[in-house]
Amino acid sequence: MKVSLLHNVQHRELAPDFRDKYHSVWVDPPWDECASAEQYARFYHSSIEEILFAARKGFDAVALNEHHQNAFGGLPNPNIIGAILANATRDLPVAIFQLGSTLPTTAPPNRLAEEYAMLDLLSEGRLMAGMPVGTPMDVSLCYGVPPLEHRERYRESHDLIIKAWTAKEPFAWNGKYFQLPCVNVWPRPLQQPHPPVWVPGTGSTSTWDFAASHDYGYMVLTAFSGKMGIADSARLVRGFQERAAAHGRDRNPFRSGLALLPVVGESMAQIERDYFKHVDYFFNGALHIAPQHLMPPGTPVVWRDPAAVAKQPQPKPDPKALNPFDFKGWKFKDYVDNGVIVAGTPKDVADQVEELVKTFGCGHLMVCMQIGSTPKELALESLAGFAETVIPRVRPLFEDQGWVNHWWPERLRKPRSDAPAEEARS
Repeated sequence: MKVSLLHNVQHRELAPDFRDKYHSVWVDPPWDECASAEQYARFYHSSIEEILFAARKGFDAVALNEHHQNAFGGLPNPNIIGAILANATRDLPVAIFQLGSTLPTTAPPNRLAEEYAMLDLLSEGRLMAGMPVGTPMDVSLCYGVPPLEHRERYRESHDLIIKAWTAKEPFAWNGKYFQLPCVNVWPRPLQQPHPPVWVPGTGSTSTWDFAASHDYGYMVLTAFSGKMGIADSARLVRGFQERAAAHGRDRNPFRSGLALLPVVGESMAQIERDYFKHVDYFFNGALHIAPQHLMPPGTPVVWRDPAAVAKQPQPKPDPKALNPFDFKGWKFKDYVDNGVIVAGTPKDVADQVEELVKTFGCGHLMVCMQIGSTPKELALESLAGFAETVIPRVRPLFEDQGWVNHWWPERLRKPRSDAPAEEARS
């Protein structure tokens, strides 16, 4: 299987009273009161160092995503950092996984076709092209796309990008949202007909149908969806797989992926002592999202299909948990027991991760290990433990079953056999 590191490049130094003082971490927190240019310069440099450390320690891919007007993710254009990583990892068998640029916020979409093509060339064919639908906060509240147009714009943007990559001649585009007299993308991607496409999501069955109908990879990102624990996330993987089968797709485990938040240490006592304040910062600060921002007026309600999501009874709704981002008063044990994070010694985490991916037949694992306010030195310790113990345990999974990983750059489909160089952790 393949293991990717996702880095949100988030704000690490929010004030302790941020949640009580400000309405939301997304859309409307005032920059001048909450952040500074000097801070973000440090965050960017530290994040790049952490990502490159992971690449050298044996991760199969490094991943970035796009968010706007928030302290959760500091990449309004992930392709800028993606270009740095593509160049810095030219000597490593590491995919550049842009999880990625949000289609409805990129206008016109052929701009994204051009940027992804540049990244594919810079990485010499190592790009994985993420095409996220985007959050209501980013798309509607920050970029002004009416909620009723959100998914329609997404589908048109996707169709334009794919045609821009594959058309042999320049063409005019006369769509509902974009009218372009001449689409003639220069440069074109190295990978043909185009880089592998992935769609990240949190359980919308319409997104399942879109990914399955186009035979794209689907990455479950409910690790960042509040109180949805590991079991819920894994059930959503199963739900997508069943929906893909309904579209006539095979049971190839590599078409789906699962995101987790692991913390690796010497013991649970040491992990709680060193990491709890950073985990709590993440869930009570970086995920302090105003509930009304999650569903702006006009947002269509897309209900999940319970039969597709799970084959087992679901727990009854907890009236106290109506806000999925309310973690006030949670202890470290609450995060662990509810499956919001995976914590333990390297062996314990390896056992848990192996059981999860084997049980749910999921060929891709994505982990975020710079959680909340975790400083660089501590993040590197956890990354090293995960890379040295967990990755070797899970990497052989599914490799002997005859499946082809069509959703990975062709030149990188074999397991990594290099011995990553140890990098200084300071």
